[in-house]
Amino acid sequence: MSLEENKALISKVIEAVNGRNLTLLDELIASDFVYHTDTQQIQGLEVMKQVIEEEINGFPDLHVAIEDLIAEGYKVCIRLKETGTHTGKFRGLAPTGKKINYTAITIWRIVNSKVVEGWGVYDMLDYYKQLGVIEYKGFPDEAV
Repeated sequence: MSLEENKALISKVIEAVNGRNLTLLDELIASDFVYHTDTQQIQGLEVMKQVIEEEINGFPDLHVAIEDLIAEGYKVCIRLKETGTHTGKFRGLAPTGKKINYTAITIWRIVNSKVVEGWGVYDMLDYYKQLGVIEYKGFPDEAV
């Protein structure tokens, strides 16, 4: 696939999430897909769909916006912004009613027109701060 086709494939994945059309992911992501983050590894497309569905249930107005989309070889990198309102239970956390707006960087590897592997780095400190789960005021002035 060309770089533009790879970028279009990843854009379709994001559109499927935003459109709540998780069955479309069957056409875009390999069944043995693996996704790595700093806190977990997700194995398999069906498990990934469950994780996405859990996030949509926790944040029914979830929206993923692509800020940057860069392709090189068989990989595509996205800087994205996720927004939503925490009105459902998510990862054991009762609804807070708070809005989130955080950034993530993801890299996707494509083989034979399907996403086979991904890596994600999320700003979870800011995420949990926005939900009110943790309090973080930054570094003290003297710690610079």
